[in-house]
Amino acid sequence: MDSPGRHVAPADPAPGAEDRAAQIAALFREHNRTLVAFLQARLNSRADAQELAQEVYVRMLAMRDADPIAAPRALLFRIAANLAVDRLRMRAVRANAPADAPDEDWFAQPIPEQHASALQQWREVRAALRELPAKTSKAFVMHVIEGRDFGAIAQTMKLSERMVRYHVSNALAHCRARIQPSETP
Repeated sequence: MDSPGRHVAPADPAPGAEDRAAQIAALFREHNRTLVAFLQARLNSRADAQELAQEVYVRMLAMRDADPIAAPRALLFRIAANLAVDRLRMRAVRANAPADAPDEDWFAQPIPEQHASALQQWREVRAALRELPAKTSKAFVMHVIEGRDFGAIAQTMKLSERMVRYHVSNALAHCRARIQPSETP
């Protein structure tokens, strides 16, 4: 059954992967400030809001359906609202944990397998970035990791904002293809 706001998946999901990454990059440019404010109002924490906003984009990128999303802004905020509810529930569970629990911070410590998995993913991202042209990799790192806006990156790299967006979008698509090769062309 087709869910509201989404197209039916074609037999071959590969053709729209780059379009999906470009669509999500555009969503980020247009709505990230609003999305973070929306989440901050629900969570009362800017750090949690920024973390969940990133998770929203990652989840949208990981969606298997390669067709463009019919109502991307609506889907963006629906995923964000669902993640905010999950975060609030997790807070409530932690707040109601028994005081005599042997280690109240057990949930904050990374499980060794998760830590190892995260390190492996980081290695894969770094390897993927090394495969890219220097400008593309630099623009991606400045935007995604350092959190700089496109205007600041454009000034630093002496490029147009459009070119910076192009480099970041290409890097994002390349990293996604390297990390999740079974889901991309």
